[in-house]
Amino acid sequence: MNKAELDPKASPAAEYGIFLRSSREARGWRQEDLAHATGYSATHISAVETGRRPPTPKFARKLDKAFGFDDVFLRKASDVKSSALLQGFPEYVAQESGAVELRLFDLGIIPGLLQTPEYARAIALGEVARGSITLDTAEERLSFLANRQASLRREPPPLVHVVLDESCLRRPIGGPAIMAGQFAALVAFAELPHTVLQVAPYAIGERRAFDLPVNIITLPDRRLMSYAESAQKGHLERDTAAVPPLLTAYYQLQAMSLSQADSVARIRELGEDLL
Repeated sequence: MNKAELDPKASPAAEYGIFLRSSREARGWRQEDLAHATGYSATHISAVETGRRPPTPKFARKLDKAFGFDDVFLRKASDVKSSALLQGFPEYVAQESGAVELRLFDLGIIPGLLQTPEYARAIALGEVARGSITLDTAEERLSFLANRQASLRREPPPLVHVVLDESCLRRPIGGPAIMAGQFAALVAFAELPHTVLQVAPYAIGERRAFDLPVNIITLPDRRLMSYAESAQKGHLERDTAAVPPLLTAYYQLQAMSLSQADSVARIRELGEDLL
């Protein structure tokens, strides 16, 4: 990630990295100078500054000592950790924004990158109503999602493959009008020249490859990364050699799923039933 590409709104980790970089540069320090002062490598410093690695409490304490701050970096690191975003997700998003190909699988709800603003807000407000997040956290998530979606409108756009479990379409979110708008957005997405959209029907049963949401991305240098999450935990796989088995499973899932034409027909039918 180039310095010019840093965006404090991209994630709490990115905001932290920008603060670290500006603090370092205000002292006239190079990354090597800060590495020497903290006992961490310059590579580690760079990864934190670009939001690719979240700050640990131990690292934050070293920064406060090096800068002579009174727990400033430590408090900000705590904010990153307690963010609404699961561990590993901010780093994944930083890589996603530059990926040349994305493969997504989701179940239960439409993937964030394909959600309409109304659908996304209904989900966020539902969590607020349950007391699981605050309204401020909901707004943070919606802003973060909007930035993610904007990154896909770059030129040239990435290739995007999406497989939706049928449960994504069957679960009503926000009422008929919101669902109808979401279905229309899915159809429009499928009509783009750089996208593939398929539905994995309930009929494939135990042959469905994944039981959790999975994202697989291809970076410009052809490296692979994957991200999978449960309700409380996210896992980012950075080792390219470990991703091919997931990619194979994704291909198998696509083979078992409806074709794009049949998937769009299914989505249109469900949308018409709402009118």
